[in-house]
Amino acid sequence: MNTIINSLQNIVHTLKLNLYFTLILLGILWAIHIVNYIMGYRLSYLGIHPRKLAGIPGIVLSPLLHGNFEHLLLNSIPLFVLVDLLLAQGKLHFYTISIEITIISGVAIWLLGRRAIHIGASSLIMGYFGYLLAIAWHHPTTMTVVLAVLGIFYLGSLMLTNLLSFKKGVSAEGHIFGFLAGILVAYVF
Repeated sequence: MNTIINSLQNIVHTLKLNLYFTLILLGILWAIHIVNYIMGYRLSYLGIHPRKLAGIPGIVLSPLLHGNFEHLLLNSIPLFVLVDLLLAQGKLHFYTISIEITIISGVAIWLLGRRAIHIGASSLIMGYFGYLLAIAWHHPTTMTVVLAVLGIFYLGSLMLTNLLSFKKGVSAEGHIFGFLAGILVAYVF
């Protein structure tokens, strides 16, 4: 019992330490969006254009770009929670899975996505969510299970609703491929 309590205390302490880093990451996204807004959303053209050479840079850049302030706000809330949870396993771990999820989901969108400009951090968010669930399933430790439960508790219904959202202007491909990329990264990592 003491081991579980100590693990939970360590997780809470780590989450508090990483809060500043999480806020900086969100601040960068908001700064990019403000610049994009001032430029008349011209930066949005740097998103993923499926099967076009001009869309290749979007594989990496698309999570940094958002369609409007509402889009960014709706992505900021789950990002805040998930980034902080993933940072509990270390910054190098966080960077590694972020890069892998971004590239895997971006390439899948580029190869298989609908004709559109795909932008937004949704694929990364769904990747983080899939990663947390898969890692808790395959490598159940106190930390991985607690992090997955926290992710489900705070974001579960939102993530599951977004996973199959086929509304106009929403990249369902980003949600699905991001989620699958997160699971794949959990298996490989």
